[in-house]
Amino acid sequence: MDGAPSDTTHLDWSNVGLGFSFILFNALISTSLQLGVGSSLLSAAIRCVVQLGLVALVLQKVFETNNPWAVGSIAFLLNLLGTIEAVVNKSKKRYNHMFFCVLFGMLCSTIPVSIIGIRFAMAIEPFWKPEQYIPIVGMLCGGTISGIVVSVSYVLREIYDNRDKVEMYLAFGASRFEACRPVAREALRLALTPTINQMSVIGIIAIPGMMTGFQVPILGGSSVQQAARLQMVIMFMISASTALASIITTITTLAVVVDSEDRLRADRVDVREHPVWRARNWLFSRAVDGVKRTVQSCCGLRRNDGRNEGTEMESFLG
Repeated sequence: MDGAPSDTTHLDWSNVGLGFSFILFNALISTSLQLGVGSSLLSAAIRCVVQLGLVALVLQKVFETNNPWAVGSIAFLLNLLGTIEAVVNKSKKRYNHMFFCVLFGMLCSTIPVSIIGIRFAMAIEPFWKPEQYIPIVGMLCGGTISGIVVSVSYVLREIYDNRDKVEMYLAFGASRFEACRPVAREALRLALTPTINQMSVIGIIAIPGMMTGFQVPILGGSSVQQAARLQMVIMFMISASTALASIITTITTLAVVVDSEDRLRADRVDVREHPVWRARNWLFSRAVDGVKRTVQSCCGLRRNDGRNEGTEMESFLG
């Protein structure tokens, strides 16, 4: 009972297959109720399997090498992948140079918070130990993505769809800082609400997996009390990282969509699908058209062959 579950539990791909049956159940419900999310569930589950499998292979090598440059590379890769997820997959509206602004916001929040938190709050030296640093950065990136998406989506919606209020402030002589302050305040409030709610219920309603011992060996805990204190520190770090990233990306977003001459630039907002998805749809349509043409040509050849056979039979009989 005192041992960690990872010491006694061995999972193979058959266990993963049994767990995947829950996704199939959800997809079946989606199809029967016509919710339209069945394919998204399946694709997300497949991505989960592939991504976790690749991450396990890479992290095993990083843990064995114990190289700070390798740890830093993994931390940057996590932020880069988080930026791609936020910009490409999660955002329905985008603005010019959004990718670099979001990447800058994530790096300026997750890296300093992780270094300061691990080195001083967790008292781990050196702070870049891969067993501790990489999981912490991953948690920070996960929380930061949500805050960035919520704040940027709200700002772009207000600027593009509900621009009348901001334009009225600007028309009456307000600076872009004064005109955009209510939008920025509400965007940050919405971005921090999920983190606040999570901290409010953790430990009472939601018991984190770290408290049960599954992640204690990875993060270096030795008891449930230590795991509880570690969870407190991590939640505070996630809150700080989310707030810092949301502030940076909100400011950069407003700086792009409201220029230095106090003009609202809705033309810098792109409401189309991301070019990645447009390219995917174009390739898919081309592939479908190619299959259709191939099938039609095959059917045409068969019809011509049938007509030729009919003509030969008529000539033979006639």
